[in-house]
Amino acid sequence: MSATVTPHRIAPVQARSRLLRTLAFGLTLTLGLIAPTHAQEKLTFLTSWYAQAEHGGFYQAVATGLYKQAGLDVTIKMGGPQVNGMQLLSAGQADLIIGYDFQVLSGVEKGLPVVTVAASFQKDLQGMLTHGDVKSLADLKTRTILVAGNNRTSWWPWLKSKYDFKDEQTRPYTFNLQPFFADTNVAQQAYPSSEPFQAMKKGVPHKFFLFADDGYPPYGTSIVTTQTLLKNKPDVVKRFVEASMKGWVSYLKNPAPGNALIKQDNPNMSDEQIAFGIQQMKALQVLGSGDAATQGVGTMTEARWKATRDYMVKEELLKADAPWQKAFTLDIVKQIKVLP
Repeated sequence: MSATVTPHRIAPVQARSRLLRTLAFGLTLTLGLIAPTHAQEKLTFLTSWYAQAEHGGFYQAVATGLYKQAGLDVTIKMGGPQVNGMQLLSAGQADLIIGYDFQVLSGVEKGLPVVTVAASFQKDLQGMLTHGDVKSLADLKTRTILVAGNNRTSWWPWLKSKYDFKDEQTRPYTFNLQPFFADTNVAQQAYPSSEPFQAMKKGVPHKFFLFADDGYPPYGTSIVTTQTLLKNKPDVVKRFVEASMKGWVSYLKNPAPGNALIKQDNPNMSDEQIAFGIQQMKALQVLGSGDAATQGVGTMTEARWKATRDYMVKEELLKADAPWQKAFTLDIVKQIKVLP
């Protein structure tokens, strides 16, 4: 008796099941690929000078993909001696810039719609280069001090008032260190990674005094944007600030990625000078000192801004009725906490 063969009814069901699973997987994969491909927000960020270690955190955020991870497509443009950052920001040629507290307060007084949203450094980087025998800034009372013209309406009134210096003891600083090298009675304005580096290379015994360590109130390497961008895209500004602060923390741990981009933008910047600048920033604790130690990198306080405003009013650099509180907002830095 021959066996009766029963038709296999399960196979078509399994085939349909496999087909549905394949289609579902393909759809999931497609959706997964589509989700991250939304156009990233394009931003132009203008620095305050030629690319250098003091801009390293921003370049690091580009190099390590921190901005991209935040959904941002950031282009960094270098500043320079002929570049007016506030003007370009106000004209829409940049979305955010490295600003300066005095500059922003003066701009707000004139009606410019600009606002500081974070401060990379808790200390302004302006200071004084002296010869090795000087023990403190107070010792400069009998010295010749070289001051550039624009700084006579920024830090010079503060220094003069604090140590009872006289205008008569100043001479113009022309960004040439030869007068300093030639005369041990001369001191001059300086930034930690620039003029001290040149003095070191020259073998001249010297010291550098950071004004902030003697109470000079402004923040350093602040991030400034327009009131319009902040109002219309607050989350974009927040993501930029947060990624930038992460960039700074990353840069001081392993600066190689950021340094490659710095040298690409500024081929005149040597590895030695960049390393010197990083060393100086660490030694001076500009990133994670003060309020940043507990509140996070980039933080600001109204009290610090008021101290800067009060100084400017005292020295007649700002009118007493200027709307100084419009120069900054704490809304962004309160939303993030990137510890150093």
